[in-house]
Amino acid sequence: MPELELGIVQTHFAELIWQHEPISSGELVKICEKELNWKKPTTYTVLRKLCGKGLFQNVNGIVTSLISRDDFYSARSEQFVEETFNGSLPAFIAAFTSHRSISKEEAEKIQKMIDVSLKEST
Repeated sequence: MPELELGIVQTHFAELIWQHEPISSGELVKICEKELNWKKPTTYTVLRKLCGKGLFQNVNGIVTSLISRDDFYSARSEQFVEETFNGSLPAFIAAFTSHRSISKEEAEKIQKMIDVSLKEST
């Protein structure tokens, strides 16, 4: 399992890779120079760190993800609920809705997700 803890800068960098992959490391340097005002060594340092965390790989100068953006955020969400609410989705939803009401449309979407999940688990 990849390491899911990323800072704001690493997350922004990861987003750039997911948006452009597969991408040559040279092109990634150019994008980071434009978007993040980074020099080449900074880009390669951060890329090496994220490769070490198991999120990306750089093979023959081509950078690709080892985990998709959706899978990454899904795993981070699961980890957050596990660590913060002892894995209890109802406790998370109670905390989330204690300061923010949900619309009827949101409730219907959630109900559909629950219905699909129940069908898949039986």
